[in-house]
Amino acid sequence: MTKPHKCDDAGQAFPIYITVVAGLLFLAFAYLAVGQAAVTRNGAQTAADAAALAVAQDRRDQLVDRWLDNLPNPDLWQDIFHGNVEGLEPSCWRAQQFADENDAHVVGGCDPEWDPQGYEVKVKTNDPVGDSIIPGTEETYATAEAKAVIEPRCSFQLPDEDNGNPEDLPQLSCKGQTWDLDPDDLSDLPGPEELFDVHLAD
Repeated sequence: MTKPHKCDDAGQAFPIYITVVAGLLFLAFAYLAVGQAAVTRNGAQTAADAAALAVAQDRRDQLVDRWLDNLPNPDLWQDIFHGNVEGLEPSCWRAQQFADENDAHVVGGCDPEWDPQGYEVKVKTNDPVGDSIIPGTEETYATAEAKAVIEPRCSFQLPDEDNGNPEDLPQLSCKGQTWDLDPDDLSDLPGPEELFDVHLAD
């Protein structure tokens, strides 16, 4: 009886080896394509987060300016703290500015949502995912949405008409810190971050 030659065994194993290597290469390229897509999606989300926060912070700064302008009129503070004021400049241009810095652009505008006041921004990446073994990725762009809200951090109580001097400004309480505002000395005032909290919504 003739024994199988070792070369015959090697010849039979070679196609299996090629198949295994081809399968491993395919998996490696597939993982690379998934990684490319994940990086692109993360970039889009970063751009959306930055854009939404930029819009909300610009609006917060305008509200702070309006509060300072109306400091002697505490009856207007409540509306200002909740964004119920007219005549503010548009803030959505800040969304496009920060999207540009993250290689993306705003799509669908910049929608304000009040109660709590906030801005929702949707962006799309300027560059696609790129070539991969997955068909169509060279023309696939990532999109992401983010919403940033502005919440007042301070509370106050208007002076009683029957008690106290109506010209006195109310004491402002901002998350555990208080300010006794003196209309004759306004050197010590809370800053924008103390008056309003700006953060991304879940």
